[in-house]
Amino acid sequence: MDFDFTQEQVMLRNLAREFLARESTPRAVRAALLEPRGFSDATWQQMAEMGLPGLAIDAGYGGQGLGMIELALVLDEMGRAAYPGPYFASTVLAASVIAASGHDNQMARYLPDLAHGRMRATLALIEDAPLWTPSGVKMLAERRGDGFVLSGVKRLVPFAEAADLVLVAARTGDGADGTTVFAIPSDSPGLSMTPNVEMDRTNRTSTVIFEGVVVGSDAVVGEIGRGWSVVGPALRRAAVGAAAEMLGASRRCLEMSVEYAKVRQQFGQPIGMFQAVKHMCAEMLLEVENAHAAVYYAAWALDAGSPDAPLAVAAAKGYVSDASRKVCGSAIQVHGGIGFTWEYDLHLYFKRAKHFEPLYGDADFHREQALQLMLERASASEATKEPALAS
Repeated sequence: MDFDFTQEQVMLRNLAREFLARESTPRAVRAALLEPRGFSDATWQQMAEMGLPGLAIDAGYGGQGLGMIELALVLDEMGRAAYPGPYFASTVLAASVIAASGHDNQMARYLPDLAHGRMRATLALIEDAPLWTPSGVKMLAERRGDGFVLSGVKRLVPFAEAADLVLVAARTGDGADGTTVFAIPSDSPGLSMTPNVEMDRTNRTSTVIFEGVVVGSDAVVGEIGRGWSVVGPALRRAAVGAAAEMLGASRRCLEMSVEYAKVRQQFGQPIGMFQAVKHMCAEMLLEVENAHAAVYYAAWALDAGSPDAPLAVAAAKGYVSDASRKVCGSAIQVHGGIGFTWEYDLHLYFKRAKHFEPLYGDADFHREQALQLMLERASASEATKEPALAS
Protein backbone atom coordinates (compact mmCIF):
# COMPACT_ATOMS: atom_id res chain seq x y z
CA MET A 1 0.00 0.00 0.00
CA ASP A 2 1.34 3.44 -0.99
CA PHE A 3 1.14 6.00 1.81
CA ASP A 4 3.01 8.74 -0.08
CA PHE A 5 1.34 11.96 -1.12
CA THR A 6 0.38 12.26 -4.76
CA GLN A 7 2.45 14.43 -7.08
CA GLU A 8 -0.29 17.08 -7.03
CA GLN A 9 -0.37 17.09 -3.23
CA VAL A 10 3.42 17.48 -3.06
CA MET A 11 3.21 20.39 -5.49
CA LEU A 12 0.52 22.03 -3.36
CA ARG A 13 2.60 21.60 -0.20
CA ASN A 14 5.68 23.04 -1.90
CA LEU A 15 3.66 25.95 -3.28
CA ALA A 16 2.30 26.76 0.18
CA ARG A 17 5.74 26.41 1.77
CA GLU A 18 7.42 28.68 -0.78
CA PHE A 19 4.68 31.29 -0.48
CA LEU A 20 4.74 31.31 3.33
CA ALA A 21 8.55 31.31 3.43
CA ARG A 22 8.37 34.54 1.45
CA GLU A 23 5.29 36.23 2.94
CA SER A 24 5.13 34.86 6.50
CA THR A 25 8.70 35.24 7.72
CA PRO A 26 9.10 35.88 11.45
CA ARG A 27 9.68 39.56 10.62
CA ALA A 28 6.46 39.68 8.58
CA VAL A 29 4.56 37.88 11.35
CA ARG A 30 5.71 40.41 13.92
CA ALA A 31 4.75 43.26 11.59
CA ALA A 32 1.28 41.76 11.10
CA LEU A 33 0.77 41.67 14.85
CA LEU A 34 0.88 45.47 14.81
CA GLU A 35 -1.95 45.67 12.28
CA PRO A 36 -5.36 46.66 13.75
CA ARG A 37 -6.89 43.28 12.85
CA GLY A 38 -3.73 41.22 13.27
CA PHE A 39 -2.98 40.24 9.68
CA SER A 40 -1.90 41.62 6.31
CA ASP A 41 -4.66 42.33 3.77
CA ALA A 42 -2.06 42.20 0.99
CA THR A 43 -1.05 38.67 1.96
CA TRP A 44 -4.70 37.64 2.12
CA GLN A 45 -5.26 38.96 -1.40
CA GLN A 46 -2.29 36.99 -2.67
CA MET A 47 -3.68 33.86 -1.05
CA ALA A 48 -7.03 34.53 -2.71
CA GLU A 49 -5.33 34.86 -6.11
CA MET A 50 -3.68 31.48 -5.50
CA GLY A 51 -7.08 29.93 -4.74
CA LEU A 52 -6.20 28.94 -1.18
CA PRO A 53 -9.44 30.15 0.49
CA GLY A 54 -11.42 27.93 -1.87
CA LEU A 55 -9.13 24.94 -1.60
CA ALA A 56 -11.72 22.57 -0.11
CA ILE A 57 -14.85 24.26 -1.49
CA ASP A 58 -16.69 22.44 -4.24
CA ALA A 59 -15.72 23.49 -7.75
CA GLY A 60 -19.37 24.21 -8.52
CA TYR A 61 -19.19 27.10 -6.06
CA GLY A 62 -15.91 28.53 -7.28
CA GLY A 63 -13.50 26.44 -5.19
CA GLN A 64 -10.81 23.92 -6.00
CA GLY A 65 -12.88 20.93 -4.94
CA LEU A 66 -10.02 19.33 -3.01
CA GLY A 67 -10.25 17.44 0.27
CA MET A 68 -9.18 17.45 3.89
CA ILE A 69 -5.76 16.01 3.05
CA GLU A 70 -4.91 18.99 0.86
CA LEU A 71 -6.34 21.38 3.44
CA ALA A 72 -4.25 19.71 6.16
CA LEU A 73 -1.12 20.09 4.02
CA VAL A 74 -1.67 23.85 3.77
CA LEU A 75 -2.53 24.18 7.47
CA ASP A 76 0.58 22.17 8.35
CA GLU A 77 2.65 24.75 6.48
CA MET A 78 0.75 27.62 8.10
CA GLY A 79 1.54 26.22 11.53
CA ARG A 80 5.18 25.84 10.50
CA ALA A 81 5.28 29.50 9.42
CA ALA A 82 3.05 30.84 12.24
CA TYR A 83 0.87 32.52 9.59
CA PRO A 84 -1.33 35.19 11.23
CA GLY A 85 -4.69 35.56 9.54
CA PRO A 86 -8.33 34.46 9.27
CA TYR A 87 -7.71 31.45 7.00
CA PHE A 88 -8.66 28.85 9.62
CA ALA A 89 -11.75 30.75 10.77
CA SER A 90 -13.07 31.39 7.28
CA THR A 91 -11.96 28.34 5.29
CA VAL A 92 -11.97 25.55 7.88
CA LEU A 93 -14.77 26.61 10.21
CA ALA A 94 -17.27 28.82 8.39
CA ALA A 95 -17.04 27.29 4.92
CA SER A 96 -17.33 23.79 6.41
CA VAL A 97 -20.50 24.72 8.30
CA ILE A 98 -22.13 26.19 5.19
CA ALA A 99 -21.07 23.25 3.02
CA ALA A 100 -22.43 20.78 5.59
CA SER A 101 -25.87 22.41 5.38
CA GLY A 102 -26.42 20.81 1.98
CA HIS A 103 -28.72 23.68 0.98
CA ASP A 104 -27.98 24.91 -2.52
CA ASN A 105 -29.33 28.39 -1.87
CA GLN A 106 -27.13 28.89 1.20
CA MET A 107 -24.07 27.48 -0.50
CA ALA A 108 -24.64 29.54 -3.65
CA ARG A 109 -25.15 32.64 -1.52
CA TYR A 110 -21.92 32.42 0.47
CA LEU A 111 -19.41 29.86 -0.81
CA PRO A 112 -18.35 31.63 -4.05
CA ASP A 113 -17.39 34.78 -2.14
CA LEU A 114 -15.60 32.73 0.51
CA ALA A 115 -13.79 30.70 -2.15
CA HIS A 116 -12.47 33.81 -3.90
CA GLY A 117 -11.55 35.59 -0.68
CA ARG A 118 -14.04 38.38 -1.28
CA MET A 119 -15.78 37.50 1.99
CA ARG A 120 -14.36 36.34 5.30
CA ALA A 121 -16.45 34.53 7.88
CA THR A 122 -16.13 32.97 11.31
CA LEU A 123 -18.01 30.69 13.70
CA ALA A 124 -19.29 31.92 17.07
CA LEU A 125 -19.80 28.82 19.20
CA ILE A 126 -18.07 28.94 22.60
CA GLU A 127 -19.87 30.52 25.53
CA ASP A 128 -18.85 30.48 29.20
CA ALA A 129 -17.22 27.04 28.94
CA PRO A 130 -15.46 25.44 25.95
CA LEU A 131 -17.94 22.60 25.40
CA TRP A 132 -18.00 20.84 22.05
CA THR A 133 -21.48 19.31 22.28
CA PRO A 134 -24.98 20.80 21.78
CA SER A 135 -25.32 21.17 25.55
CA GLY A 136 -22.70 23.93 25.44
CA VAL A 137 -25.03 26.20 23.44
CA LYS A 138 -27.12 28.27 25.86
CA MET A 139 -27.59 31.50 23.89
CA LEU A 140 -31.24 31.95 22.91
CA ALA A 141 -32.80 32.72 19.56
CA GLU A 142 -36.45 33.56 20.15
CA ARG A 143 -39.12 33.48 17.49
CA ARG A 144 -40.52 36.82 16.36
CA GLY A 145 -42.89 36.60 13.42
CA ASP A 146 -41.07 35.00 10.51
CA GLY A 147 -37.67 35.66 12.06
CA PHE A 148 -35.68 35.40 15.26
CA VAL A 149 -34.17 37.66 17.91
CA LEU A 150 -30.73 36.65 19.23
CA SER A 151 -29.37 37.71 22.60
CA GLY A 152 -26.29 36.44 24.38
CA VAL A 153 -22.50 36.34 24.41
CA LYS A 154 -20.05 34.22 22.43
CA ARG A 155 -16.42 34.00 23.47
CA LEU A 156 -13.13 33.24 21.75
CA VAL A 157 -14.58 33.89 18.29
CA PRO A 158 -11.60 33.60 15.90
CA PHE A 159 -10.81 36.70 13.84
CA ALA A 160 -14.29 38.11 14.42
CA GLU A 161 -13.13 41.65 13.69
CA ALA A 162 -11.89 40.55 10.26
CA ALA A 163 -15.13 38.73 9.39
CA ASP A 164 -17.84 40.02 7.11
CA LEU A 165 -20.16 37.21 8.19
CA VAL A 166 -20.62 35.62 11.62
CA LEU A 167 -22.13 32.13 11.86
CA VAL A 168 -23.63 31.75 15.31
CA ALA A 169 -25.10 28.70 17.01
CA ALA A 170 -28.07 29.50 19.25
CA ARG A 171 -30.69 27.49 21.08
CA THR A 172 -34.14 27.37 19.51
CA GLY A 173 -35.51 24.28 21.24
CA ASP A 174 -34.99 21.44 23.68
CA GLY A 175 -33.91 17.88 23.07
CA ALA A 176 -30.63 16.25 22.12
CA ASP A 177 -29.87 19.03 19.65
CA GLY A 178 -32.25 21.99 19.75
CA THR A 179 -29.71 24.35 18.21
CA THR A 180 -29.85 26.42 15.04
CA VAL A 181 -27.07 28.12 13.08
CA PHE A 182 -27.63 31.64 11.77
CA ALA A 183 -25.55 33.60 9.23
CA ILE A 184 -25.40 37.22 10.37
CA PRO A 185 -23.53 40.14 8.72
CA SER A 186 -20.93 41.46 11.15
CA ASP A 187 -22.30 45.01 10.88
CA SER A 188 -25.81 44.03 11.99
CA PRO A 189 -27.48 46.33 14.57
CA GLY A 190 -27.06 44.98 18.08
CA LEU A 191 -23.91 43.00 17.29
CA SER A 192 -20.68 44.23 18.91
CA MET A 193 -17.18 42.84 19.43
CA THR A 194 -14.48 43.23 22.05
CA PRO A 195 -10.96 41.97 21.21
CA ASN A 196 -9.47 39.53 23.71
CA VAL A 197 -5.93 39.62 25.08
CA GLU A 198 -4.43 36.42 23.69
CA MET A 199 -1.33 34.44 24.56
CA ASP A 200 -0.92 33.66 20.85
CA ARG A 201 -1.16 37.03 19.16
CA THR A 202 -1.09 35.43 15.70
CA ASN A 203 -4.59 34.07 16.38
CA ARG A 204 -6.87 36.96 17.31
CA THR A 205 -10.17 36.26 19.04
CA SER A 206 -13.01 38.44 20.24
CA THR A 207 -15.96 38.34 22.58
CA VAL A 208 -19.04 38.88 20.41
CA ILE A 209 -22.15 40.30 22.06
CA PHE A 210 -25.64 39.93 20.58
CA GLU A 211 -28.14 42.41 21.98
CA GLY A 212 -31.50 41.83 20.37
CA VAL A 213 -30.08 41.06 16.92
CA VAL A 214 -33.02 40.55 14.56
CA VAL A 215 -32.66 38.12 11.65
CA GLY A 216 -35.05 36.69 9.09
CA SER A 217 -35.70 33.03 8.41
CA ASP A 218 -33.36 33.26 5.40
CA ALA A 219 -30.45 33.59 7.86
CA VAL A 220 -30.88 29.97 9.00
CA VAL A 221 -28.04 27.69 7.86
CA GLY A 222 -29.25 24.12 7.62
CA GLU A 223 -32.45 23.30 9.50
CA ILE A 224 -34.08 24.85 12.54
CA GLY A 225 -33.42 22.78 15.66
CA ARG A 226 -30.81 20.60 13.93
CA GLY A 227 -27.82 22.92 14.04
CA TRP A 228 -25.43 20.25 15.24
CA SER A 229 -25.89 18.37 11.98
CA VAL A 230 -23.84 21.16 10.36
CA VAL A 231 -21.66 22.17 13.33
CA GLY A 232 -20.59 18.60 14.20
CA PRO A 233 -18.97 17.79 10.81
CA ALA A 234 -17.30 21.22 10.79
CA LEU A 235 -15.84 20.62 14.25
CA ARG A 236 -14.37 17.29 13.12
CA ARG A 237 -12.67 19.05 10.23
CA ALA A 238 -11.55 21.81 12.59
CA ALA A 239 -10.08 19.25 15.01
CA VAL A 240 -7.97 17.75 12.21
CA GLY A 241 -7.08 21.22 10.94
CA ALA A 242 -5.99 22.32 14.41
CA ALA A 243 -3.91 19.15 14.75
CA ALA A 244 -2.28 19.94 11.39
CA GLU A 245 -1.39 23.45 12.57
CA MET A 246 0.07 22.04 15.80
CA LEU A 247 2.00 19.49 13.76
CA GLY A 248 3.49 22.26 11.65
CA ALA A 249 4.48 24.28 14.73
CA SER A 250 6.04 21.17 16.30
CA ARG A 251 7.90 20.38 13.10
CA ARG A 252 9.40 23.87 13.05
CA CYS A 253 10.39 23.64 16.72
CA LEU A 254 12.18 20.36 16.00
CA GLU A 255 14.01 21.88 13.02
CA MET A 256 15.10 24.89 15.07
CA SER A 257 16.29 22.64 17.92
CA VAL A 258 18.40 20.44 15.64
CA GLU A 259 19.90 23.50 13.94
CA TYR A 260 20.67 25.11 17.31
CA ALA A 261 22.16 21.90 18.74
CA LYS A 262 24.62 21.79 15.84
CA VAL A 263 26.00 25.31 16.36
CA ARG A 264 25.65 26.01 20.10
CA GLN A 265 28.98 25.25 21.77
CA GLN A 266 29.59 24.18 25.36
CA PHE A 267 32.80 22.72 26.77
CA GLY A 268 34.38 23.01 23.33
CA GLN A 269 31.81 21.01 21.38
CA PRO A 270 28.29 21.39 19.96
CA ILE A 271 25.58 20.63 22.52
CA GLY A 272 24.16 18.14 20.01
CA MET A 273 27.03 15.85 20.96
CA PHE A 274 25.67 15.48 24.49
CA GLN A 275 23.61 12.35 25.04
CA ALA A 276 20.80 14.16 26.89
CA VAL A 277 20.29 16.57 23.99
CA LYS A 278 20.48 13.74 21.45
CA HIS A 279 17.81 11.80 23.31
CA MET A 280 15.58 14.85 23.63
CA CYS A 281 15.75 15.57 19.88
CA ALA A 282 15.14 11.90 19.10
CA GLU A 283 12.03 11.90 21.28
CA MET A 284 10.84 15.09 19.60
CA LEU A 285 11.27 13.44 16.19
CA LEU A 286 9.29 10.40 17.36
CA GLU A 287 6.40 12.60 18.51
CA VAL A 288 6.41 14.58 15.25
CA GLU A 289 6.38 11.44 13.10
CA ASN A 290 3.55 9.89 15.13
CA ALA A 291 1.61 13.15 14.95
CA HIS A 292 2.14 13.27 11.18
CA ALA A 293 0.71 9.77 10.77
CA ALA A 294 -2.28 10.52 13.00
CA VAL A 295 -3.16 13.80 11.26
CA TYR A 296 -3.01 12.53 7.71
CA TYR A 297 -4.81 9.28 8.47
CA ALA A 298 -7.63 11.28 10.04
CA ALA A 299 -7.69 13.61 7.03
CA TRP A 300 -7.85 10.62 4.68
CA ALA A 301 -10.63 9.03 6.76
CA LEU A 302 -12.74 12.19 6.50
CA ASP A 303 -12.20 12.41 2.75
CA ALA A 304 -13.01 8.72 2.27
CA GLY A 305 -16.09 8.80 4.48
CA SER A 306 -14.57 5.92 6.44
CA PRO A 307 -16.55 4.43 9.35
CA ASP A 308 -13.34 4.94 11.34
CA ALA A 309 -13.35 8.70 10.71
CA PRO A 310 -14.76 9.82 14.11
CA LEU A 311 -12.27 7.57 15.93
CA ALA A 312 -9.40 8.72 13.69
CA VAL A 313 -10.26 12.37 14.37
CA ALA A 314 -10.39 11.77 18.13
CA ALA A 315 -7.07 9.91 18.06
CA ALA A 316 -5.38 12.61 15.98
CA LYS A 317 -6.49 15.62 18.01
CA GLY A 318 -6.01 13.84 21.33
CA TYR A 319 -2.52 12.64 20.49
CA VAL A 320 -1.27 15.80 18.77
CA SER A 321 -2.54 18.04 21.58
CA ASP A 322 -0.18 16.27 23.96
CA ALA A 323 2.63 15.72 21.46
CA SER A 324 2.84 19.36 20.36
CA ARG A 325 3.13 20.54 23.95
CA LYS A 326 5.94 18.05 24.58
CA VAL A 327 7.84 18.90 21.40
CA CYS A 328 7.57 22.67 21.74
CA GLY A 329 8.42 22.49 25.45
CA SER A 330 11.44 20.32 24.74
CA ALA A 331 12.58 22.82 22.10
CA ILE A 332 12.69 25.52 24.76
CA GLN A 333 14.82 23.24 26.94
CA VAL A 334 17.25 22.59 24.08
CA HIS A 335 17.60 26.32 23.50
CA GLY A 336 18.00 27.14 27.18
CA GLY A 337 17.46 30.70 28.38
CA ILE A 338 17.23 32.22 24.91
CA GLY A 339 14.20 30.06 24.17
CA PHE A 340 12.15 31.98 26.73
CA THR A 341 12.77 35.44 25.31
CA TRP A 342 10.17 37.40 23.36
CA GLU A 343 12.75 38.37 20.75
CA TYR A 344 13.47 34.75 19.82
CA ASP A 345 11.21 33.21 17.17
CA LEU A 346 10.66 29.95 19.03
CA HIS A 347 7.87 31.42 21.14
CA LEU A 348 5.78 32.06 18.01
CA TYR A 349 5.49 28.33 17.37
CA PHE A 350 5.18 27.30 21.02
CA LYS A 351 2.26 29.67 21.50
CA ARG A 352 0.71 28.57 18.22
CA ALA A 353 0.61 24.98 19.42
CA LYS A 354 -0.66 26.02 22.85
CA HIS A 355 -3.45 28.09 21.29
CA PHE A 356 -4.90 25.12 19.41
CA GLU A 357 -4.39 22.58 22.21
CA PRO A 358 -7.77 23.14 23.95
CA LEU A 359 -9.74 24.21 20.88
CA TYR A 360 -12.17 21.83 19.14
CA GLY A 361 -11.66 19.40 21.99
CA ASP A 362 -8.58 18.99 24.18
CA ALA A 363 -6.77 15.70 24.73
CA ASP A 364 -9.07 14.62 27.57
CA PHE A 365 -12.20 15.35 25.53
CA HIS A 366 -10.98 13.34 22.56
CA ARG A 367 -9.75 10.45 24.70
CA GLU A 368 -13.25 10.28 26.16
CA GLN A 369 -14.68 10.38 22.64
CA ALA A 370 -12.37 7.58 21.53
CA LEU A 371 -13.32 5.48 24.55
CA GLN A 372 -17.03 5.98 23.90
CA LEU A 373 -16.62 5.03 20.24
CA MET A 374 -14.66 1.89 21.16
CA LEU A 375 -17.29 0.86 23.71
CA GLU A 376 -20.06 1.38 21.16
CA ARG A 377 -18.15 -0.70 18.64
CA ALA A 378 -17.58 -3.48 21.16
CA SER A 379 -21.26 -3.43 22.14
CA ALA A 380 -22.36 -3.62 18.49
CA SER A 381 -19.93 -6.47 17.84
CA GLU A 382 -21.21 -8.37 20.86
CA ALA A 383 -24.82 -7.89 19.76
CA THR A 384 -24.13 -9.40 16.32
CA LYS A 385 -22.59 -12.60 17.69
CA GLU A 386 -24.67 -15.71 17.33
CA PRO A 387 -25.87 -17.08 20.66
CA ALA A 388 -23.95 -20.10 21.86
CA LEU A 389 -25.67 -23.46 21.33
CA ALA A 390 -27.06 -25.03 24.43
CA SER A 391 -25.01 -28.00 25.52
